[in-house]
Amino acid sequence: MLGRPGGRRLLGLLLLHSALTQVVTFVLRPTSAYRAIELDVPAAWLGALTASFAVVPLLLAVPSGQATDRFGERRVMLVGSVLVALSGVVFLTQLGGAAGLVLGSVVLGTGHLFSVVGQQAAVANTAGPGRFDTAFGYYTFAASLGQAIGPALITLLGGSSALPDTRPIFAVATVLGVLLIACTAVLRIPAGEHAGRAAETGGMKTLLRLPGLVRALVISCVVLSAVDITLVYLPALGADRGLAAGLVGVLLTLRAVASMTSRFFLGRLVAWVGRRRLMIVSVALSAAAMAAVAVPMPPAATAVLVVLLGLGLGVGQPLTMSWLAEVAPAGLRGRAMSLRLTGNRLGQVLIPSAVGLVAAGVGAAGVLWATAAALALAGTAARRLATDGPAGT
Repeated sequence: MLGRPGGRRLLGLLLLHSALTQVVTFVLRPTSAYRAIELDVPAAWLGALTASFAVVPLLLAVPSGQATDRFGERRVMLVGSVLVALSGVVFLTQLGGAAGLVLGSVVLGTGHLFSVVGQQAAVANTAGPGRFDTAFGYYTFAASLGQAIGPALITLLGGSSALPDTRPIFAVATVLGVLLIACTAVLRIPAGEHAGRAAETGGMKTLLRLPGLVRALVISCVVLSAVDITLVYLPALGADRGLAAGLVGVLLTLRAVASMTSRFFLGRLVAWVGRRRLMIVSVALSAAAMAAVAVPMPPAATAVLVVLLGLGLGVGQPLTMSWLAEVAPAGLRGRAMSLRLTGNRLGQVLIPSAVGLVAAGVGAAGVLWATAAALALAGTAARRLATDGPAGT
């Protein structure tokens, strides 16, 4: 993609599509929670609102990959973009009370899934040999940027009250959803052998027989779950130790910026040390930094450790994407990416629950130590994963 005629324009549009998808998602999800609080919905409905974003997409993850391989990335991304924009309309109309919010969340989660699967398959199918790590590094950087911009828009549009005015936020998110549709409409993804030929390459059975697939999925879901645990338990750790909320916010920002940095330079890092070695080092760094963060120390030292943690956590996702793009047949890359997303979603549900149960009674520090242990086990899996492909990949 990067070295082909028009490749930079295609990459730019894919990165814009990724960023817009995440901006809209990270605007609508917290704003819908604020709207639920405004409606005084019961706690059970709040739980349903959170789960509804993930449950239906979890069931549709593999079918969305099949659709991508069969009909092409652009069509699946268009369906996803329309659903993302439609979810903004559902939230904006504010019909149906709590049930309407759950419906909007289901539509948003489904649209997000189709968009992301299409994006990742498009990157995999157009990057070309030797470009997977660079392309996926840029792709995940754009996604992280969108996830940072989304909450900032809530601050900008919501006013200074504890509960923001949700209507203008929903309206802006809907407009951004329309822009997402327009971005999809101008995408021109080169037709290749991947479209419509998944049946000829053996289907899901071929993927499940790939050596190292399970290890790659484990690494991906553990790293992503560690990011989620950090978002919840760094604030809890700060509360346990009397750290100001503003300082904790700075630590979370440092973690995010560090992850974006390692993703932006991923291609160069792989060329420097190799994909397999980088995978091992990044997971080991994450485990060590996570364990050390839980140890009481001055804020400045904690900030340094959080930066190291972010650098390590930022590498796992794009590296597993590039590995899958390299080993999966061209006609099955959509399914490969959807399978990774399925594993990630399951990991996001199961791992934080298991870690919290194991570390019960020892507080936030214990949860971070348990997460570090899970990362160390993932690092062991990384040592046995043949991640290095052709030179430069």
